[in-house]
Amino acid sequence: MNDWLKNTTAKLKSSWAAWKPIQKVIAAGIVVAVVVVLVLVFKGSSKPTTVALFNTPITDQAARDDIAYRLDQENIKYTINNNTGIISVDDEATARRAKAILISEDLVPTRVDVFSQMLDVTNWSTTDFEREKNDLRRVTNQVKQHIESLDDVASADVVITPGQNSLFSNQSVPATASVTLRFRSGSVMERDRKKIQGIQRLILRSVSGLTEENIVILNTAGDILNDFAGMAESDRVDILKKEQDFRLKLEAQYSARVLAALRKNFTEDRVREVLVSIDMDMSKVTSDKTEYTPIVKTPDNPDTPYSELETVDSFTISEQNVTKKWTGTGYNPEGPAGVEGQNPPVYSDMSNVIGESTETGVTRNNVVNSEQKHIEKSPTIDRITASANIDGYWEKELDGNNNPVFVTEKNFDTLKQKYEEKYPDVESNENIRFRLGHIVRVYKPVSDTIREQAENFVKNAIGFNRSRGDAVTISSWPIPREDDWNSEDEAIIRKQQTRKTIMLVLIGIVIILIAFIIFRMISRELERRRRLREEEILRRQQAEREKALWDAKQEGMEVTMSVEERKRAELQENAIAMAKEHPEDVAMLIRTWMMEE
Repeated sequence: MNDWLKNTTAKLKSSWAAWKPIQKVIAAGIVVAVVVVLVLVFKGSSKPTTVALFNTPITDQAARDDIAYRLDQENIKYTINNNTGIISVDDEATARRAKAILISEDLVPTRVDVFSQMLDVTNWSTTDFEREKNDLRRVTNQVKQHIESLDDVASADVVITPGQNSLFSNQSVPATASVTLRFRSGSVMERDRKKIQGIQRLILRSVSGLTEENIVILNTAGDILNDFAGMAESDRVDILKKEQDFRLKLEAQYSARVLAALRKNFTEDRVREVLVSIDMDMSKVTSDKTEYTPIVKTPDNPDTPYSELETVDSFTISEQNVTKKWTGTGYNPEGPAGVEGQNPPVYSDMSNVIGESTETGVTRNNVVNSEQKHIEKSPTIDRITASANIDGYWEKELDGNNNPVFVTEKNFDTLKQKYEEKYPDVESNENIRFRLGHIVRVYKPVSDTIREQAENFVKNAIGFNRSRGDAVTISSWPIPREDDWNSEDEAIIRKQQTRKTIMLVLIGIVIILIAFIIFRMISRELERRRRLREEEILRRQQAEREKALWDAKQEGMEVTMSVEERKRAELQENAIAMAKEHPEDVAMLIRTWMMEE
């Protein structure tokens, strides 16, 4: 065995000496990685996979469901052992956070000791004094960790002083606790009474003998946060504010719903606003009552237009009739035997008279419908009032040509006299707009029938109840629209001016075109006359030339002509022939020649 170890060691040394530096580094890294993995495996296997939230089993199914629901809200993974009732989470930090939340919201059953697992540490060499100090230190640290595990708390300073019992109650010292909280940025926990009460409840569960009066929770500024008695007035103001906000929100919902419905029927510009006021009773009312209702004998058939409903007040389930008859003489006792009777004479005279009596009785048991009701009301609506104004129509007055009527200085007196017959004091009358330089507009209010229908519509929308004192008012008065009217009048005036300008421009263009056509026609007529005159002159000259030639020929004279003259003569003959066929083209050609010469 020793030889094998020596040989193996020698081989390893020789191999290590033969390796290059990079190989040595890789081998060392592999060895270190293996060692680290083994350490982590052993360490992980030695720890439990989960941490118990409470050592005490929670057997109450309702409490267990509440805890599970709250953990689900916080996205905390957990497992519940249905056999033992133990709730487990992943790690210690999660357990502390979950405990803080559950204790602060009073979801942990009272029999569950939330701090027992940290105190179950015993040591035979530890004295009672040291044990008490260690327990106090553990409780303080555990409470501090639980409070700091809350999302709103950045850090917490916890000071717990245990109580000291004495034989005499006046000499006993109660346990006290002081907690200073530093909140995270953006936290509202400082103003949240419910969360502060949760922290106070967490401290109460941690220290035995501790009462609410001996707990002080402070912020960094030294303000006491758990002075709930002093916060009563503030709470009352908050409650009033919430009640007022709820009432205003309800009024806004009613107003928005009614306003949207009216605007769909009367357009948005005619219904500007709907005002709804609600009187509410925010007090909680509980009442128990018994109601007796008639018994339905024949139900109503909804398919018929008439009612077949038949009801009776009660039904007889049992009845007893008794008749008693008695006939005989009267019996007048006169006392013991041997003693003279003391009856009055009237009874003595009737002793031998035969009498008869009849007794009749009826006992009847009836049954009725009864209903027991337990009613809780909070809040209740005492009264609803709604009011709205529906604007009528403003119609523009039109003339015979279907154009708006403008009030000008020329027609002011005439129009004023015309409308004053129907609208007295026309310049200040609210049902007509009569302004100099503007269109005449007449107001047409909403008819009473439409206004009543709109009022019934609003009543149904808000759940109108006359016995409750509800009121709905729908009015119709003209809404001022001066800015809209001025803009519309200016737009119409600009349109009319633009139309007039366009018409004048078109008329000018037509006049220019007509003048140009007339000028063109006159120019062409003058040109035609000039052309005819020139043709007449050429014709005369040609006639005179032909006459001269003819005369010379008749006289036998020999006329000699040059080449140029012959060409000129041929051209003239061709021009004459062409002039007869195309006079206008020849005239243009002659005009061109004259301009060149």
